[in-house]
Amino acid sequence: MRLAPLPRVILEPLVRAALAEDLGLAGDLTTHAIVPPQAQAQARFVARKAGVVAGLDLAKLTFELVDPSLAFAVEKPDGAKVAAGETIAAVGGAAAGILIGERVALNFLGRLSGIASATAHFVAAVAGTKAEIVCTRKTTPGLRAIEKYAVRAGGGHNHRFGLYDAVLIKDNHIAIAGGILEALRRAKESVGHLVKIEVEVDTLDQLHAALGEGPDAVLLDNMSPAQLAEAVKIVAGRAITEASGGVSLENAAAVAASGVDLISIGWLTHSAPVLDIGLDF
Repeated sequence: MRLAPLPRVILEPLVRAALAEDLGLAGDLTTHAIVPPQAQAQARFVARKAGVVAGLDLAKLTFELVDPSLAFAVEKPDGAKVAAGETIAAVGGAAAGILIGERVALNFLGRLSGIASATAHFVAAVAGTKAEIVCTRKTTPGLRAIEKYAVRAGGGHNHRFGLYDAVLIKDNHIAIAGGILEALRRAKESVGHLVKIEVEVDTLDQLHAALGEGPDAVLLDNMSPAQLAEAVKIVAGRAITEASGGVSLENAAAVAASGVDLISIGWLTHSAPVLDIGLDF
């Protein structure tokens, strides 16, 4: 899968907001007090642990906005595996600019590389099956675009980006509509022909009922691997099957072996640990 970069128009507001948060109303008091304006330095982003890289465009843009004269060179591009102790990128030029941008650049790089690394572990766990690892809308407010990009960098795929690009009928929608068939009927009458419709089911009886209305995808919620395998047989290719809920690295292979098409994991974007990366002068 080709990893297309995110456009600057998406990245720049995020970086500007992060820098404004850090610099506040007075700038970097420490650096301005200690570092002479003419001081030059070279620094390397070094992985403290093995993982997968993501977020370099944000790190580069951080330094560009702080001081356009800084030179940023990538050694391990987004999506690349990196071992502990390896250099990911380097930045050189005015020491003050490097120090001012250091934390913001590391925050973006560590957070997104952590998501990419966690995704890569799940992708490896289901290797040899047809199942694809996908993320959810359980993202940090305001950072969804870059966190979903990090999932792609780790070899995963994206679920819907928001409420606007697909229909996902969940249990509360079904309760309000008065039933799964009525919810599906209303959705089909409302959206255009290019909009996909997915419905969440908790039981095989619900699945049988839902299939009668021809959804594009079915979300099989909190089912065991045995139940998932039975659900896949029932669907028989009539819809995309997605397993969701309770998936961990320990059981991902068993879930994938059930034959589902997708495995969605909210943990990738709401709880993946940051990849430890340092900036060494």
